[in-house]
Amino acid sequence: MKNFIFCLIFFNFFNSCSSSSGGNNGGNGGTPLPTTPTTPVVVIPLTDTEAMDQVQKDAIKYFWDYAETNSKLARERYLTDTPSFEANIVTTGGSGFGLMTLIAGIDRGFVPRAEAVTRLTTALTFLEKADRFHGAWSHWIDGTTGRVIPFGTKDNGGDIVETSFLCQGLLTVREYFKNGNVAEQALAAKADFLWKGVEWDWYTKGENAMYWHWSPNYGWEINFKLEGYNECLITYILGAASPTHPIPVAAYHQAWARNGGIVNGGSQYGVPVIFNYNGAIGNVGPMFWAHYSYLGLDPNNLTDKYANYWDLVVNHSKIINKYCIANPKQWKDYSDKCWGLTASYSRNSDGTTGYAAHQPNNDLGVISPTAALSSFPYTPTESMKFLHYLYDENKATYVGIAGPYDAFSPQYNWVTPRYLAIDQGTITPMIENYRSGLLWRLFMNAPEIKPGLLNLGFHSSKYNF
Repeated sequence: MKNFIFCLIFFNFFNSCSSSSGGNNGGNGGTPLPTTPTTPVVVIPLTDTEAMDQVQKDAIKYFWDYAETNSKLARERYLTDTPSFEANIVTTGGSGFGLMTLIAGIDRGFVPRAEAVTRLTTALTFLEKADRFHGAWSHWIDGTTGRVIPFGTKDNGGDIVETSFLCQGLLTVREYFKNGNVAEQALAAKADFLWKGVEWDWYTKGENAMYWHWSPNYGWEINFKLEGYNECLITYILGAASPTHPIPVAAYHQAWARNGGIVNGGSQYGVPVIFNYNGAIGNVGPMFWAHYSYLGLDPNNLTDKYANYWDLVVNHSKIINKYCIANPKQWKDYSDKCWGLTASYSRNSDGTTGYAAHQPNNDLGVISPTAALSSFPYTPTESMKFLHYLYDENKATYVGIAGPYDAFSPQYNWVTPRYLAIDQGTITPMIENYRSGLLWRLFMNAPEIKPGLLNLGFHSSKYNF
């Protein structure tokens, strides 16, 4: 959920934009932390396996128990203090993450397979009828009608970045169910049809570049070119992999990789940064940049002429972890077990709830649980410490009806009892990739992906290309 005004401000200062922001937050939304009870509560620590099972089950609830009621897709947000707030707003990218969350849940037996197939069929049927703009869906969709809900005055058309997050999920659904029973094969066919209907080449504007938005009323006026490095790598990869509307290979190299200018030889805490993170001035950006594109795209042994992508994402997570341990701003409780900076709800200076892209260059004393939890494949020891910090030490305070709340700040004795689809939606898939590699395996073995990656100059020794 990106607020366009926020995007402009963030672009001006940081030359990048989160794919989502807080928008209208529906009131204060900040809750002071409870005082310590006089009678200590005895908590039996979970084993590592129990803890991973529990957080995956909890995060699944966002997409199962709290899905938009008509479309069965993901609500943009769920506010436990105001449950009816924006109940009809479906988020396209978050719904893609939700598809992958449910696949992981089915495979682990956390949700019933047959019921999940029925719900997924409802969701994809809704997407067939929803507004599309040269094949791309809008950032927000009205879950009751399928019509676009403008994200901003000029952002009332196709959003190719959000669409790429959705298509990553659609391909995973297709691959998981394509050899199943009749209902499952029909679901897989729907996913295939939807993915192949996206006109990726339209969003190049006839140039060697991709552009985030197109509006039927305002055309290309937003004019947001996709240049690396940020969360948009998957957009170029799917554009190159499309069997129906592929983008020119030169778009990846000239725009995304900035003709090689994406590479950075610097380091933080002795760890190479590898890429120039948009707006981060020699440092790394918010942690979600190592998550959104990699729910399906497997960075293990993945290389091109610009980077080793496993090193890129692992180093990103290590730098965020080391930054929080070093704690240069001396925030309360930052440590090896309380860490994680990414875009999420945030605490405004007046104590109200806002939204911020937390990162070392924009550290507001707010921890976003999805940052460490979704980094399990990259920093398993460090992420496990954070998981136990949440569930063994602070569950009553920081964990709610659909898993860890979106953000908290020990410094300000503050937690927001709210959820965002794009934050809850990376937790279960990335933990599953750490545990079994399921979603990576499904996506990488989709027949379009290998040729698309090869066309862009990628190689993977893990997948033999």
